[in-house]
Amino acid sequence: MKEYLLRHMPPDYSVHGHDIDNLIVDMHVVMAILFVFWALFFAYTLIRFRAKKQPQASYTGMRSRWSLYLVAVTALVEFVHLFGVSIPAWGKWSSPPSMEGNPLVVHVIAEQFAWNVQYPGPDNIFGRRNINLVSPDNPLGLDPTDPHGKDDIATINELHLQVNRPVIIHVFSKDVIHSFKLPVLRVEQDAVPGMDIPIHFTPTRTNNGDDWEIACAQLCGLAHYRMRGMLMVDTKADLDSWLESMAPEPAATEAPVAEAAPAEAATTNPTS
Repeated sequence: MKEYLLRHMPPDYSVHGHDIDNLIVDMHVVMAILFVFWALFFAYTLIRFRAKKQPQASYTGMRSRWSLYLVAVTALVEFVHLFGVSIPAWGKWSSPPSMEGNPLVVHVIAEQFAWNVQYPGPDNIFGRRNINLVSPDNPLGLDPTDPHGKDDIATINELHLQVNRPVIIHVFSKDVIHSFKLPVLRVEQDAVPGMDIPIHFTPTRTNNGDDWEIACAQLCGLAHYRMRGMLMVDTKADLDSWLESMAPEPAATEAPVAEAAPAEAATTNPTS
């Protein structure tokens, strides 16, 4: 089962992806067993209670407790998977990495039909955003009066991460519900209007020339099909070089005030 599923799934290049793949495999195995069992049981009932063998309907029904036992076993298996596997795994994945580990923090703001990406710049402080300031020239709505936003880096449909470095992505939406998905990193999170939803993971391989995409896994409008972005996992040197190349131009300084012309000889009458 695992070989079959992995043959038809995207490759995994994240630290946590192995656990997710194992959970998917386990659930498919359980569902396959249940499918085979219920299919055989259904076939048995069709044969056992066919009209030719039992032309007179029974209004008392089944007196045995086998069906109750089978339902109880099924519920027990699902209970173990939910409380013994899924919830503990979710508890581990939902705990953000410590800031002492220097994670890369990024904001991803979804809109119809693009992914806006914001990096905090050298000061490591995100500039303030205001929905009323959103425009074609300012898709993030950055507040020009906020000094922390002067060095912020903004891209559209292009996300750069660092290999083997923890990442915290805060997912937002400007309009409708989207779903931020990175298939090769086993990452998927809905972007809900009005909510800041952080997710975290660690990439384990650079692109090495491969094309990896940012997908929207939620039907979000007529142009949903073209809401795709580029995911780049770089080395530290490559990421630093890219961030440096994308840094905004320093704001033009005000023109210096012209020096006063030398005073000419006094033309007024001297005081008496």
